[in-house]
Amino acid sequence: MTRRNIPAPKGETPSADQASGVSGEQLSFLPPPPFCPFWPSKNTLADRALGMFMNGDMLDHPDFENRTQSWRLGAVVFTLRTLGWPIETIEIPSPTEQSPDRVIALYHLPGKYTAQALAMNGRAANAG
Repeated sequence: MTRRNIPAPKGETPSADQASGVSGEQLSFLPPPPFCPFWPSKNTLADRALGMFMNGDMLDHPDFENRTQSWRLGAVVFTLRTLGWPIETIEIPSPTEQSPDRVIALYHLPGKYTAQALAMNGRAANAG
């Protein structure tokens, strides 16, 4: 368990994590599951998004909508994760006057998984 001083904002009651000094990470003594994703069906939004992620693109909803004419990036990311793709989310503060606590999601696939997937796909193509 990692302990560090996490101060609460001035005038606010600290959260349980802040009070105990524990970060939000959980240690595991089990190895991570093997990377063995399923490929999405061809010519679907999931297939198009995966291609963008494998090209190293980081996507947010407006970018995805501009490129695909679909505003369903969250659903597509959910589908890819269900298929075993470890799409990561970076939360970016994006306050507006109407929503000062607004946060937007930026999604990406870490490069190490792209390399592994390409190697696996090459083996599958050579086996057939």
